[in-house]
Amino acid sequence: MSFPPTLKQLRYLVALHRTNHFGKAADASHVTQSTLSAGLQELESLLGTQLVERTKRSVMFTALGEEVVRRAQVILNDVDDLTDMASAAKDPLKGIVRLGIIPTIAPFLLPRIMPAIHERLPDLELHLREDKSAELCELVRSGELDLVLFALPYACGDVAEMPLFHDPFMVAYPHGQAPGERINTTDLDESRLMLLEEGHCLRDHALEACQLVGRGARREMAGTSLGTIIQMVAAGHGITLLPGMAVEAGLADKARVDIVSFKDMIPTRTIGLIWRKTNPRAATFETLGNVIKDVMHHHG
Repeated sequence: MSFPPTLKQLRYLVALHRTNHFGKAADASHVTQSTLSAGLQELESLLGTQLVERTKRSVMFTALGEEVVRRAQVILNDVDDLTDMASAAKDPLKGIVRLGIIPTIAPFLLPRIMPAIHERLPDLELHLREDKSAELCELVRSGELDLVLFALPYACGDVAEMPLFHDPFMVAYPHGQAPGERINTTDLDESRLMLLEEGHCLRDHALEACQLVGRGARREMAGTSLGTIIQMVAAGHGITLLPGMAVEAGLADKARVDIVSFKDMIPTRTIGLIWRKTNPRAATFETLGNVIKDVMHHHG
């Protein structure tokens, strides 16, 4: 090989793999489509092999193309980490942090932690993205996000995890139907239990937390958001498990539901941060995590 691939060519390839569309990949790379295509053709002739099959309607990567993308991603992450390392060394608590956060945490936790983060880390600029766990996991691994605020444990590959606090589950009953102010986990009527659709990790945590691993929970009633599910409970369609932080944030205040806590084993989900193990800004993320921890512990 006469000379190695350029980082630009690798970025084009990874962008194409992510968007699966030449036009979108070019937009994401801030170049014209012809520049992107030319860059990819140069890469293919450099490597002496075809990486992408181009048809009218779709973009298909060859087996080797997939492998090149995987390695290119590692190389690009390393290069980004190199530049991050230099800026982090200059001032670790300055700059942009791209934080992913899941929908069953974001609206309830952000109003509580953002003021403290602004006050204690004034030079840190948080860019937030809300999405489901699987998407955020992919984005942190591909280097598009720095870290994710998650319910742990979540299998996201080789990442660093920082548990922050526990969030206890509570049960919502239609108004007037609660069996008491506090119940045992064994009192839960699984046939009436409605949980979020698959893909919202709250569902997995709730099932695991109450040791109901899919035994009786009703799938056909799966709502798309906690707000929707509470309305369904209020209308008498069943019962649901709510994260304590959602109850504290007033999610159920206006609905005709009764909130009951557990008295035996209190099921919880652990809220924590994850980031790529190789990310040189780990110390920054830990500082951010400690601010969140402080707010929640003093609050709790």
